[in-house]
Amino acid sequence: MADITLTFPDGAQRNVKSGTTGFEVAKSISPSLAKRTVAMQLDGALADLADPLTADAKINFVARTDAAALELIRHDAAHVMAEAVQALWPGTQVTIGPVIENGFFYDFAKAEPFHPDDLGRIEKKMAEIIARNAPFTKEVWSRDKAKKYFRDKGEHFKIELVDAIPEGQDLKIYSQGEWLDLCRGPHMTSTGAIGKAFKLTKFAGAYWRGDSNNPQLQRIYGTAFATQDDLDAHLKQIEEAEKRDHRKLGREMDLFHFQEEAPGSVFWHPKGWTLFQTLISYMRRQQQRAGYQEVNSPDMMEKHFWELSGHWENYGENMFTTTLPDERVFCCKPMNCPGHVQIYKHGLKSYRDLPLKIAEFGKVHRYEPSGALHGMLRVRHFTQDDAHIFITEDQIMEECLEINDLMLAIYKDFGFEDIFIKLSTRPEKRVGADHLWDKAEKALSDVLDEVKRRSNGRVKTAINPGEGAFYGPKLEYVLKDAIGRDWQCGTTQVDFNLAGRLGAFYIDEHSNKVTPVMIHRAMFGSLERFTGILIENFAGHFPLWLAPLQVVVATITSEADGYAHEVVRALQAAGLRVEPDIRNEKIGYKVREHSLAKVPIIVAVGKRDADARNVSVRRLGSQDQTVMALDEAVAAFKAEAVMPG
Repeated sequence: MADITLTFPDGAQRNVKSGTTGFEVAKSISPSLAKRTVAMQLDGALADLADPLTADAKINFVARTDAAALELIRHDAAHVMAEAVQALWPGTQVTIGPVIENGFFYDFAKAEPFHPDDLGRIEKKMAEIIARNAPFTKEVWSRDKAKKYFRDKGEHFKIELVDAIPEGQDLKIYSQGEWLDLCRGPHMTSTGAIGKAFKLTKFAGAYWRGDSNNPQLQRIYGTAFATQDDLDAHLKQIEEAEKRDHRKLGREMDLFHFQEEAPGSVFWHPKGWTLFQTLISYMRRQQQRAGYQEVNSPDMMEKHFWELSGHWENYGENMFTTTLPDERVFCCKPMNCPGHVQIYKHGLKSYRDLPLKIAEFGKVHRYEPSGALHGMLRVRHFTQDDAHIFITEDQIMEECLEINDLMLAIYKDFGFEDIFIKLSTRPEKRVGADHLWDKAEKALSDVLDEVKRRSNGRVKTAINPGEGAFYGPKLEYVLKDAIGRDWQCGTTQVDFNLAGRLGAFYIDEHSNKVTPVMIHRAMFGSLERFTGILIENFAGHFPLWLAPLQVVVATITSEADGYAHEVVRALQAAGLRVEPDIRNEKIGYKVREHSLAKVPIIVAVGKRDADARNVSVRRLGSQDQTVMALDEAVAAFKAEAVMPG
């Protein structure tokens, strides 16, 4: 056999016979290397260590503790979980079991529902299978052999999966001892490499292939890590996230609710609406300072308009429509941008008018499958702090950097300073010529490089291939919250396509008609989603300026009722959001109730306070009380409640 050349991460090269396996190469270098290696990377792609090497490649051996192995640990754990379930409940069909963010799941077709106690039983069986340390082995089967095997076992879902594999693509079967499954791979060397740091987390329902017309399956979620410390840290984060769940806190703080008659839509209660409007007031002030003009565009426009914009072809399945008695079809807007182009077109524009910045707190409507809805984090109707900047091509860098600086300053006001910016490039489904996409992607790539240079590497960056909007690439701003979770919020998108499709132009210095470049920009993104993120980030303990109810004045005795109202009026005059609590209840009961509702400041007043014109101040989360003169307290609270920025 001919020699092939392998290049190692340090640049060293070695010639080996074609057909030599990765394991043989590792063993020839060092038996200890072969012992600790569980897989390999060939030209950056993970592969089975037992695979034969047949072409020149860059090779990297992957140890179990390497970051690259985490996906394999979870993938292998999913296979072991499937074996455990079938061992405990013979006749159960296994369907699909992918690795997901922070873990894995597997869907099962089982006659009887799982019981919560079954998670422990499955984990125990998984531990037994892992302890056997059976090797993962791979075979390539013919379609007929695979379909006969699964048909004989009653695995009808697997037969569908076999049929879905394109002709010419290998049909791989992975075995772990006597149990086997259809799988693309790769896997580690044996089940023992999974280790003991795994945990099954919950059951859920799921439809076969995500289609509600298909059979309903039972899903088991789990997670796995290389070390027990990593698993413990993750489980602690989950526990903390459950405490911070915005849906739970929304009930406790009386902010909003959801109901079945309006899936994916928020019913805002007075306190929640105050919070929402405070965010809008904050953003409105920031935008006015930055030169944006606020507008409002229609919520519903004729289908033909969305065909011109390209939304109907590329986004139509996500749009809500209605047909009028005259048979005209109208669409609820999923985005604000086409409406903003119409406002731009109203009146002739010159290059001297650019950049022209149009902003809107616009309600948009997008169909999300019922199973994807999640409180305020995934809804069907939401408000965007949306803006569109119409510019000349040579203004792209300057405007994008201005947006970036404003965005980072805004996130800092809310306590987010760990920022990750991703450049999402052209998707398969898109409008516009490739040369325009080349220019847009180059422009945003240059912006990203400059942002990174200015921050001295403090802002992390990455490329997100194929995840751009259908009309242009975008920068996505990802925030890290108080417990280490990532949230994608703001976006900056450079668009060479939409303005031209809708007939927008400006007159340049040579009296020529030129299509403007559009920058699509959102900083909070969805205000509903950002509100949910803030509730969870702060665990409901909002800074005073943001809290929907800032102060409660609670009486200790009824003799202080009149003074309590005087204190309320003084705080209201200072611009604070305040309510009295003069119920005939003990002060301890009142304090507990308002603490559960996350009111930042509870002011207690009794007869002696009234006589001395004092107040007793208790802060959320503290058992201490501070006695202050009324005027002093009002001045202090007023200063603390000033909106930042």
